[in-house]
Amino acid sequence: MDDIDAMFSHLLGEMDYLSQSLVHAADAPDVDPAQQRQSTFSVGFADLNESLHELEDQDLDALVADLGSKSNNNACGGTDHQMATSAKTQECEAAAAPLKPANTAEFSAALQMYEQQTKADKIKLALEKLKEAKVRKLIVKVLMGDGSSRTIMVDERQTVREVLEKLFEKTHCDGNIDWSLCETNPELQIERGFEDHEYLVEPLSAWTRHSENKIYFVSRPQKYVMFRDPQLFYMWKKKKACLSGINEQAKQLLVKEHFGGSALIVPDLEGTLYLKEDGKKVWKPRYFVLRASGIYYVPKGKTKCSSDLVCFTRFEKVSIYSTNSYRQKYRAPTDFCFLLKHPCIQKESHYIKFLCCDDEHTLLLWVNSIRIAKYGTVLYQNYQAAVKRASTWQTVHKANSHVEDDPHEPPPSFIPPPPPGQSHI
Repeated sequence: MDDIDAMFSHLLGEMDYLSQSLVHAADAPDVDPAQQRQSTFSVGFADLNESLHELEDQDLDALVADLGSKSNNNACGGTDHQMATSAKTQECEAAAAPLKPANTAEFSAALQMYEQQTKADKIKLALEKLKEAKVRKLIVKVLMGDGSSRTIMVDERQTVREVLEKLFEKTHCDGNIDWSLCETNPELQIERGFEDHEYLVEPLSAWTRHSENKIYFVSRPQKYVMFRDPQLFYMWKKKKACLSGINEQAKQLLVKEHFGGSALIVPDLEGTLYLKEDGKKVWKPRYFVLRASGIYYVPKGKTKCSSDLVCFTRFEKVSIYSTNSYRQKYRAPTDFCFLLKHPCIQKESHYIKFLCCDDEHTLLLWVNSIRIAKYGTVLYQNYQAAVKRASTWQTVHKANSHVEDDPHEPPPSFIPPPPPGQSHI
């Protein structure tokens, strides 16, 4: 304690001496470098309380050592404790000196890495914006069966299922699996229901500039009939009375057998259809056979053996369309017709295949069996996603119906009729 008191007494005396030196140095024209260092150092300690406060925050040992090197012989005398403290401070400074370049190098490396990362992030953002700018987008007017319409923006990355979800929100209708987007072509008097996995922008981009085609948001009961009544397609040769007696468990087994395996099983559908001749309003009967790769027919005088079958059309690049009033337009044997064409064909062409059935049930079999053969297990995946969505909606609807004093009225049932002049297939 005596050494510390002596040290503080000496320090305060030295501070007073330095303060007086600063006053005398103000009048001198030339300032000695040593005196300049003393003056600079003593400015922060003009007040005693302030000096004590600063000494508590700074390294007291280093300050004492620095003052001792600039003071007179009395200060150089010091105590053994002061000498040991000064030597210890110098050792610390010597040990810390080599670390400065290393810290500087690490900081420079970190700064350089940060700049590189920032540049990479900017490049990534610019590429994403360029990619977004190249995405095709369309403003689509969707017509409802009640005469109203909804306008939505669709880009080329959105599937029909995603667009349906938008329309569910806009119309507040239920999430029934039968809801569909349908394309109508007044010139050819045809319509087609888009599959849920299709990208909507692609077929719409094929429309001509002055096209009168329209998009409808409608409920199509036959959209997934092949999964709700699979016996109609895989047991079609049996009598209708036998088919109506099949229970739900047997239906599920049929679906699992034909769609749940490693390979899809296409209905072995065959029968007589009427084929329209190119450029003529003449329809001739032919015996057609459905296969996974396409539709085949039996030439005159040949049998139904695979070696005798002739390919009528393949499914890779064609879509199936239902028709309206073809008995009047093309003198078809019945009004139960369908056609196969590429989506880009918007006008009458010899590349369009016109077929006519005897009755509505036969039309139902052929149209949906062709869909099974063309889309395969993807169609079943669409069905499962639609069922899941409908189940979620029903759960939410039931939960909301139990909430007391709900200020929101439940949305009205929105089930628009089919497009004018169109039939559900």
